[in-house]
Amino acid sequence: MSRLAAGVWVSAYLTRLRLADIPAFVVARGDDTAGAVLVKQSTLDGNATLWQRSFDLMSGERRWVDLAAGSDAEVDEAVRRQRRTDPDLWVIEVEDRAGRHLLGEPGLD
Repeated sequence: MSRLAAGVWVSAYLTRLRLADIPAFVVARGDDTAGAVLVKQSTLDGNATLWQRSFDLMSGERRWVDLAAGSDAEVDEAVRRQRRTDPDLWVIEVEDRAGRHLLGEPGLD
């Protein structure tokens, strides 16, 4: 199965979040075709989780894994470290008190 261009995936993801009334913002725009995507999910209480899509070598599936979790400042530092090594990286920030991010939904994995 071919991969969807990053810019198209981000646009579709933001639309799904908007339809679910979950605020989200592009914090860093990456490469439209091949950029990787990080999703920072903030619960608006000073805490956040950083999600990254990962390839499972055992199953051959792509899935979202948490790359970092903790205070907003700690997660922001993890984002900065990732951006230093990959300037084509997209960063999406999702803000939802209930912790919703929709990453496990069909079509987003």
